[in-house]
Amino acid sequence: MTHPFLPTLALLPTLALLPPLAGGQFLRVDLAPVPIAVLVCGLALYLWGVVRQNRLHPRRHWPARRTAAFVGSAAVSAVAVVSFLGAYDRTLFWDHMIQHLLLIMVAAILLAISSPVDLLWLATSGPAHRRVTAGLRSGPARLAGHPATAFALYGLLVPITHLTILFNWAIEYEAVDQLDHLLFLAIGYLFWRQIFGADPNRYRTQPPMRALLLFLAVPVDTFVGLTLSLEKSEIFPAFTGEHRTWGPSLVTDLHIGGVVMWVGGDILMMLALIPVVLAWVRREERRATLFDREFDAYFPQQLSGGQPTAGFALGRHRSSTVRALEIPGPTSDAAPSGSASHAPEPLAPFEPGPAGPAVGA
Repeated sequence: MTHPFLPTLALLPTLALLPPLAGGQFLRVDLAPVPIAVLVCGLALYLWGVVRQNRLHPRRHWPARRTAAFVGSAAVSAVAVVSFLGAYDRTLFWDHMIQHLLLIMVAAILLAISSPVDLLWLATSGPAHRRVTAGLRSGPARLAGHPATAFALYGLLVPITHLTILFNWAIEYEAVDQLDHLLFLAIGYLFWRQIFGADPNRYRTQPPMRALLLFLAVPVDTFVGLTLSLEKSEIFPAFTGEHRTWGPSLVTDLHIGGVVMWVGGDILMMLALIPVVLAWVRREERRATLFDREFDAYFPQQLSGGQPTAGFALGRHRSSTVRALEIPGPTSDAAPSGSASHAPEPLAPFEPGPAGPAVGA
């Protein structure tokens, strides 16, 4: 099956050429040159950036946990596109769903934690650093960093790539399938940076907003999964035209994939909610500790002069001494420089504004 808008793309080998997925086939690899080149180049550039950042700022080395997160993201992406999951992703629908979940909900999370934009900003100097700073302050960068943009892209990507002809093209054309993988990583990164990221961004969501974003994202996966699992017949002609003679029937395969998207996606979202809730609880505990310190410091003074006044209730009693006890307030969206005495101070990509510490930063 071909499409008039994609005349130059060669069709992939037919599904019938692949043997049943059993036994040693789980060790099968798909050595496609494009995804392997992207993974190797991305990993090499990130590690080079770490070396350069540590050279420019010897007093503030790049956190090892972020490097480990990027390596983990590359490893998960390799499992998704190079292992048997990549070899059979155009043969079995449920295999394709597992691949997509790994890319958008595991690899993308680790990519957000690794903070590649922050590394790029810190690893550059001179004119290149100024260009990166200008890019981070640009309108498109601010639009891409807005929580509403990230949620809208995620909410559109999942149903469009699974319930429309785009999925059929991904089965038929290798170039579309590879573009599909990049979209899942890129849009997944934009979404998860709002939850776990520490990259320079004008907008930094607090734990309550992060929890809200996750709760709003759960119905997206549920809707797509339920829709697929309730279909009465195969909805993708590319699978029908290949006449696979082994494994589950086409409809059963479709239903299994729908359940994977529905149940698997919801479970992963709930797991991601755990550190967000913990961060929210710690935030409230710090606020309660601050209140207790102020109460203990000022209530005896109020008692010596009579009953607490309205000014005490409104917080007008606070002095500079007690304000010093407060936990640090929202930090700047700018990435900290931490440069050595011989290195120039990096230009902040954003002016100080309301922001909060990122989970997993």
